[in-house]
Amino acid sequence: MGVTVQFLGAARTVTGSKYLLAGDKGKIFIDFGMFRGEENLTQKNYDEFDFNPEEIQYVILTHAHIDHTGLIPRLVNRGFRGKILCTKPTLDLCGIMFLDAAHVESIELEWRNRKRERAGKPLLAPVYNIHDAAFCMQFFEALEYNKIKDLKNGFKVRLNDAGHILGSSIIEIFTKIDKKEKILVFSGDLGNEMQKIVKEPEILEAADYLFIESTYGDRLHKGRKETLKEFENAIMSANKDKGNIIIPAFAVERTQEVVYELSQMYKKSKLDGFSVYVDSPLAIAATEIFQANSKFFDQETKKEMAQGHNPFSFPSLVYCKRMEDSRALNNLKSNAIIVSASGMCEAGRIKHHLKHNLWREECVIIFTGYQAIGTTGRAIVEGVKTVKIFGEEIAVRAKIFTLGGFSGHADQKGLLKWLSNFKTKKMQVFVVHGEEKGALAFANVIRERKHYSVTVPELGQKIKL
Repeated sequence: MGVTVQFLGAARTVTGSKYLLAGDKGKIFIDFGMFRGEENLTQKNYDEFDFNPEEIQYVILTHAHIDHTGLIPRLVNRGFRGKILCTKPTLDLCGIMFLDAAHVESIELEWRNRKRERAGKPLLAPVYNIHDAAFCMQFFEALEYNKIKDLKNGFKVRLNDAGHILGSSIIEIFTKIDKKEKILVFSGDLGNEMQKIVKEPEILEAADYLFIESTYGDRLHKGRKETLKEFENAIMSANKDKGNIIIPAFAVERTQEVVYELSQMYKKSKLDGFSVYVDSPLAIAATEIFQANSKFFDQETKKEMAQGHNPFSFPSLVYCKRMEDSRALNNLKSNAIIVSASGMCEAGRIKHHLKHNLWREECVIIFTGYQAIGTTGRAIVEGVKTVKIFGEEIAVRAKIFTLGGFSGHADQKGLLKWLSNFKTKKMQVFVVHGEEKGALAFANVIRERKHYSVTVPELGQKIKL
């Protein structure tokens, strides 16, 4: 039996994760993500698939983030009728994230099509709509961690906790290649050990083929204590200058972790005078899902909640569910900490908050997550003087803080530490899910320190294992 893997996303780029495994008896996908960031990549979301969706039997998800799951509604719309396997938290989160993505895209597409119409270009149809987002959920099936499921098509699967976001998974695939049992491991996005709420990534020791992410493959994060100190300094700076604090944060995991740390500051009286606003319908819905799935939390967070301390609720915290509550924040000139999505400032309510605060010298913008090439967030952290928001040039005068210690991804040290647990001496390693520079750098580090055979695949490349 032979198995091929085709890298249809997250190869020399950090977005659009999707890997097609084809054996003699079946075809499965690991992840089926949407491309975000650069226009030449996001255009791929609208392209027709170069495979037959009806032939795909399973999609197995590492976690719920849209760059790993976001094209599933389109896949189902085009004829996929197999099963989508993931953990229960991933299933729950996908249920809200797909609807949100469809809603956000409908708004963005209206703006893009106005531009295309003026330029005489053909109009774009949506990647999928709200009906597609709801319809695809019937094909989901939740799996428990650490239990093997036989897919009856030459592949078996087991999910392990990746410690990245709630419900995230490291995927093991068991199959035969040339009549020998082989193990394929897909790391998904590996968690940062410094994170709160979620557990640390599970240790695996055996793999014949390892597909490992490299988002921070060429970088190290700041320490947690240093990050939290800088977080406090940013808040003090805004307090001294009588400005607002705007925190672009991914709605799933990052918002909850930021709120967790703000709750700790509140308990220590370090937020006196500030009100905290979570202004993202998706983040609010995700927080409710987090609380409903608290059995997946790490021991420290479980202990805190058992003692009656809910880190997602404290007196100065306000969840802005209504649009009028969100608009009212535009009138606040000082002492507001606004946590909003999207995390890379590409869509959603965060754009309004940047429009009203980015140009004010007394304000502070705190980035807590990765900013992909081509995004507004990336431009700001790289020091541009102006950015375009809703077609208007906005000056960047606010103080900018980038807190790497909040990242939900392992850095180079963390990736190598996890990799070092493998005892398979002739393991073949594929470095994926990283910008080309970072992926190539991390591949060289693996070769030099671990002496494995390492490949950095190209987008679209097909390899026979």
